[in-house]
Amino acid sequence: MAEEQLIKRIHQGDRRAQRELYDAYAGMAMATAMRYVADRDAACDVLQESFCKIFTTIGRFEYRGEGSLKGWVMRVVSNEAIDWLKRRHRLQPMTLDDVPELDSMTDEAPDVGSVTMETLQQMIEQLPDGYRTVFCLYVLDRLSHREIARLLDIKENTSASQLLRAKRMLARMINDYKRHQI
Repeated sequence: MAEEQLIKRIHQGDRRAQRELYDAYAGMAMATAMRYVADRDAACDVLQESFCKIFTTIGRFEYRGEGSLKGWVMRVVSNEAIDWLKRRHRLQPMTLDDVPELDSMTDEAPDVGSVTMETLQQMIEQLPDGYRTVFCLYVLDRLSHREIARLLDIKENTSASQLLRAKRMLARMINDYKRHQI
């Protein structure tokens, strides 16, 4: 009910409601932007652009139940982050030569039980832009390779291979981290 009332107030031109929307979602939106754009200053730019878009297009938003506003806001932020990466040509597919020690990596998932969420987030931020973007879209946003390919203007096979390489690099980082914790 709170989201629905907030949307109604925004549609009526209530500026305080816009501020409430920003205050309610800015933290989560920044975390979403940081998933894709590891540089904090760039993520702030993405956040600003996202809220500009949110406030200029909110008239077209259709409320579909509690949580739909939050979902829409996060989708706008994700799309803005991806657009930011595209504009800066940072979503170039990587080659096997770009990945160190690829042959020594296994497909086994490492035990992340002793790794904090903050450390895991830092590791994800260290992934190359293309790998990190595909990883986040697939694992966190639960998009299919077909949807990712369409969104990023790449082939489905490229999405799948970048996900595999992202997982391998992340597994190596986790294993290295755990070895240094002993």
